[in-house]
Formats: sequence, structure tokens, C-alpha cells
Amino acid sequence: MSLKELLLEKRTAVLKRWFNLIAGSHSAGAPHYIKDKDQFANPEGHTISREIDAIYHELLQDKMVSDKVCASLDNILRIRAVQDFAPGDAVGFMFLLKEAITEELADEIEKKQLFKQWLELELRIDKTASLAFDIYTQCREKICQLRVKEIKADREMAFRLLGIMEKAERKSIEAME
Repeated sequence: MSLKELLLEKRTAVLKRWFNLIAGSHSAGAPHYIKDKDQFANPEGHTISREIDAIYHELLQDKMVSDKVCASLDNILRIRAVQDFAPGDAVGFMFLLKEAITEELADEIEKKQLFKQWLELELRIDKTASLAFDIYTQCREKICQLRVKEIKADREMAFRLLGIMEKAERKSIEAME
């Protein structure tokens, strides 16, 4: 049996453990709500569940990183970029996959001598985590650009209001003279 076959066989258990590890990486009050995977009651939990499933599927393919993985990472990281995560923690959910697999399958990997295949998978996970960091950085840059744009718009509005007030003040002084 190959590692891929083992991971496909144990898919549900690994994904459940990975999701629970991700939920545990949130603040103290979050794990109870994030575990609800209902699309409408908890869109964050639903998105994370859906996207880690897609990432898992793609990582089991023989190619390195696909467009599907990038799209799934982007969907997760857009959420995490606006939350109170340090950058390493925001992308750290990818490393939690290694922990989930190890917790679920370490004995079987050892017993079936699948170390070489495990190392190859770990490398794909690490490369995916590196890509996740790039995507997270792009999301944070976009947020910063939006904030700067908002500040500039607020400043422009303040200057307009100040100009209107100055004109009104001048008219008031002229009327008094």
C-alpha cells in the first residue's frame, strides 16, 4: 500500500483532525463556533472545511501546486488576513496538516515503511505553506492599500469641509463689516 492510498483511505479522519487543529488555533472563544460547518450559520467554518478538503485532494496528486490549491489558499487566507493572527499563525494551518497526518497515521507509516513517500509529501506541504505566506502577504498588502485609500478620502473630505467652513466664516465676517 502506498502513502497516497493510505491517505485516501483515512481521508475523513485526517481532515477531521486537521479541521479541529485549525479551529484550536483560533482565539480562546473561537473553537466552539468555528466547528459549525453550516454555510449560513458559520461561513468561516464552512469555507475552511471546504477548502482544506480541496487542498488535501490536490496534495495527493503527483503535481506540486495547482491553481486549485492557490484558489483554496486564497479563500482561507482572505479570512485569516483580516483576523488577529500573526503572519506565521495565519499560514500555520498548512503545517497543522503534517501534525494531523502524524497523529492519525504515524504507526501505519512506520509499519509499512512509507518514510520516503512521507518526506515527499512533507516537502509538498512545506512548499504549499510557502505559497500560502505569499498569498497572505498579498492579502495584507491589499488591506493596507484599502486603508490608505480610505484615509486619503477622509482627509480630502476633511479639507473640503474645512474649505467650506472657511468660506462661510469669510462671508460671515464680510457681512458683519
